[in-house]
Amino acid sequence: MENEQNTQPAAAPAETPMPALDIVLASASPRRKQLLEDAGVRFVVHASEVDETLEPDLLADPPEACKKLAERKAGAVVQEVLAEDYTGMAAVIGADTMVVCEGEIFGKPVSLSDAKRMLRCLSGRTHEVLTAVSVWMVAAPEPENISLGFRTFVDRSAVTFRELTDEEIVDYLRKGESFDKAGAYAVQGAGADLVARVDGAMDTVIGLPVGRLLEEFPDFAGSASLGGCAARSLGRVEGSHIEMRFACALPTIPRAATALADLLRQPMAFSTYRPSSHCEM
Repeated sequence: MENEQNTQPAAAPAETPMPALDIVLASASPRRKQLLEDAGVRFVVHASEVDETLEPDLLADPPEACKKLAERKAGAVVQEVLAEDYTGMAAVIGADTMVVCEGEIFGKPVSLSDAKRMLRCLSGRTHEVLTAVSVWMVAAPEPENISLGFRTFVDRSAVTFRELTDEEIVDYLRKGESFDKAGAYAVQGAGADLVARVDGAMDTVIGLPVGRLLEEFPDFAGSASLGGCAARSLGRVEGSHIEMRFACALPTIPRAATALADLLRQPMAFSTYRPSSHCEM
């Protein structure tokens, strides 16, 4: 009997496994750290000091100003990571939170009198809290082969303060939680007693809209080994919400640092912005 030919199809070659995704939180804020931990995201903290000075045109446009600062924070950490000859896949998350009352940006108070002024301004009024998140993807299979891309969004919530007396303001300031908080209050702390109502996401007010972050980058919730999935998330377009994306390939570390520094000075046309809808809390 003649030998029968083997008609079974050849086995497909095994796919090369994607590298694990290293998620880096570019913030020393314990509140942002806690929010990410509570969401089950695996990450490390790497914060960097950045210049938070804003040009007059940005001061007049709070959402753009907030995005710019988030991008500076994330970009500064990306520079430091690349300077360490990093190899692998990384997502660097930068964030900035601003309180805006009648067009004026309230950052962190610089003094006790500044904190009093902010709280008096907020008393009995509704203000807006903006938190911008900038996610930078770094693909570095080897130190001299680097690709970068980023996406930035802004989430907003409306916060209404009850009418505060001068005594209540002084008593709150004695608690000591005002001086590292935008708007001089912490809604997750004793500052909750100052608030009558929040319309929007509470995590946006606290400092990191994790719900929105995981909506934009759903793979972050299971970040043990999702390099390829997370990289694809950067290019995901949802309707008309994504205005533009930027990516670059950089052959050397010195050129990477220079390109990043130049990029952070460029106009905001390279980031994305989508206001969120407010919801009753």
